[in-house]
Amino acid sequence: MRQATTTTQGDLLSTKSPSRLGRRLIQLYVGLALYGASSALLVEAGLGLEPWNVLHQGLAELTGLTIGVVSIFVGAAVLLLWIPLRQRPGLGTVSNVFVVGIAMDGTLAAVPAAHTLAVRIPLLLVGILLNGVATGLYIAARLGPGPRDGLMTGLHRRTGRSIRLMRTAVEVAVVVTGFALGGTIGIGTVLYAVSIGPLAQFFLRMFAVPSASDGSAVVATGQPRQAILRP
Repeated sequence: MRQATTTTQGDLLSTKSPSRLGRRLIQLYVGLALYGASSALLVEAGLGLEPWNVLHQGLAELTGLTIGVVSIFVGAAVLLLWIPLRQRPGLGTVSNVFVVGIAMDGTLAAVPAAHTLAVRIPLLLVGILLNGVATGLYIAARLGPGPRDGLMTGLHRRTGRSIRLMRTAVEVAVVVTGFALGGTIGIGTVLYAVSIGPLAQFFLRMFAVPSASDGSAVVATGQPRQAILRP
């Protein structure tokens, strides 16, 4: 999203300011848990999922696993692709793989099934809004990008192609594959695509953590702004 400044790797886990690190850890895990919960609401709404969850849902239909477990396996597989791309994961990257999937399955188990549009439409809208909040929380914590975002930035660096092109190519591929396997696309997919950027931008600035050096707010660290939309 928007990049205000950059930090050194040491600042990511600085011990000089325990309160600041504590806040960032809380933001990270609250954001990741909320991301998983918001994705579950989109699943319950049944009106269209964000691109990667179309793939996760399709694979869940194919394998019989829960969508959260599939998300964990896919996240781990994508993280392995970082090795040839020479990407460096952070605490947030590894945590992302597990926390989002666990939170998604937990929320799906707790939320009753929605059958009418009068319930499904509000679920969709709340899910997208909470997804924007979650994105702002975990990215502003500056403890590492999600594995899927790192894949896109890694492809950008290795190929020289634009982030926009890499993101579009990857997400079109996962949506088409997921839909072919039984994943849900619909008005929710379109609404998510057009609204998540502005929502994430707004909440990134809201949850920005002051940098350790000068107290100024930093909303992202060293990542191209087009890349950050998915954990």
